[in-house]
Amino acid sequence: MTSRSHIRIPSSAKAGEIIEVKTMFTHPMETGLRKASDGTAIPRDIINRVECTYLGQTVFVAELQPAVSANPYLTFFLRATESGRLDFTWIADDGNVSRDSAELTVA
Repeated sequence: MTSRSHIRIPSSAKAGEIIEVKTMFTHPMETGLRKASDGTAIPRDIINRVECTYLGQTVFVAELQPAVSANPYLTFFLRATESGRLDFTWIADDGNVSRDSAELTVA
């Protein structure tokens, strides 16, 4: 399955403004508890960690568990201090790492 991310941030912010950051990652998030139609177990496959850095500093970390639904959607708030990039990392059980970024313009 091809996974992809969606990141939403304001197109611009004022220095010191608190902005809302929204992200969703397209992923099935299999718990390992379901069975396929032939009765075999569907292996666990979840995104277990999400990280976001801004200007090189970690600003958000989430540890996800099997109870999280498919296509996890996360939102958090951040104080915009200067223009820069928000870098996101999604880490899966199988060690697969996906990355994406969004540019924040601070006026």
